[in-house]
Amino acid sequence: MPELNTGDIKASKLINDLGDISFTQIALIIFSVWLLIFLSRQLLPILAKHGPSKLRLYFLAAVPFIRLCLLAVAVLMIIPIIFNITLQNFLVIAGAVSVAIGFAFKDLASSLIAGVVAIFERTYRPGDWVRIEDDYGEVQEVGLRAITLRTPDDDIVTIAHDRIWSNNISNSNDGQQTLMCVADFYLDANHDAAAMRVVLHDIALTSAFLDYSKPVLVILAEVPWGSHYKLKAYPFDMRDQFEFISDMTVRGKLGIREAGAKEVQAPAMIQAAAQG
Repeated sequence: MPELNTGDIKASKLINDLGDISFTQIALIIFSVWLLIFLSRQLLPILAKHGPSKLRLYFLAAVPFIRLCLLAVAVLMIIPIIFNITLQNFLVIAGAVSVAIGFAFKDLASSLIAGVVAIFERTYRPGDWVRIEDDYGEVQEVGLRAITLRTPDDDIVTIAHDRIWSNNISNSNDGQQTLMCVADFYLDANHDAAAMRVVLHDIALTSAFLDYSKPVLVILAEVPWGSHYKLKAYPFDMRDQFEFISDMTVRGKLGIREAGAKEVQAPAMIQAAAQG
C-alpha cells in the first residue's frame, strides 16, 4: 500500500467534502446579500431625495458602507461552509490569496484597499463635489473599486480609488449641505475699491440662490494688470452652484458698469488658475 504524504492529508482537509458543502445555503446567502444591497441602493437615494435636506448626504453616504459590510458578512459566512477552518489552514489560504492578489490583481487590489480606506476615512461620499486631477463633479456612487462622478456637463466619469495614493483629492463640501462659490472680476486699477467691494457684496446678498446663514466675502488683490476681485458666497443648495456663480457674474458685471468702473481682460493663465 503506498504511503500517504502528510502534506497531501493536510491539503485535502483545506476544503470540505463536496457532500458536506451546502450549495443551497451558499446560494441563499448570496441572494440575500444581493437583495439587501439592491434595496439599499434603491431606497436610500429615494429617502435622500424626499427626506429632510439635512439628512440627504447621510443617506447617500450609507450606501457604500452598507454594501461593504454586507459583502464582508457574506464572505465570512461562506468561507466556513467551503473550507475547513483551522489556524494552519487559515495561514495557508491567506498566504495563497495574498500571493495571487499580489501578482495577478495588483492594480485591482490597490483600488480595493484604497476603496476601503476612502470609505472609512470619508475621503468622499455620495453627494460630495470633488475634484480629482482634471475631473470635477458630484459623487454619484462609491463602489469597492472606483467612484463615479457626474460632471457639470452631465458626463459620468469613473475613477479608480487608487488615485488617492498619488493625487490630491479636493472635496468642495466634505459632507456639508453647501459649498463656497467664487465669482471672479478683473477691473482696471483706476476705481474706488472700497465702493466696489460694497457693490459686489450687495450683489451676492440680493441673489435668490444665497444661503444667508453663511458669510459673504469680497477679496481684493492688486496685480500688475489691474485689480482682481473674488466674490465668495454659499448657495442654499450646492446643486445650484453654477447658476449661483452665473447670477453673481451677470449682475456683478452690471453693477461694475453702473459704478463707473471698467473691466479688463486678465491673462489667460490667470483666468485658468482662477477657474481651476
